[in-house]
Amino acid sequence: MTLFYLLMLTIVALVVYAGYNETMRLIKFMDLQIRYSIIRVQMKWMEQKLRRRLLKDTANYQSFLREYKKNDR
Repeated sequence: MTLFYLLMLTIVALVVYAGYNETMRLIKFMDLQIRYSIIRVQMKWMEQKLRRRLLKDTANYQSFLREYKKNDR
């Protein structure tokens, strides 16, 4: 509960100091930064998943080429 009061006090102080519009811009900026960081984490997970899949597919493709060359002779 104390954290809530401190947060509200901070927002009121920002409104008094910088005005309503500037405070809303700051809150929107923080919201966008949080959303962007979540997207970056998801992209990192997707990159790792793609790397694992590509390594697996590369090994399968190389074995396919070896078999194809054997059968071609």
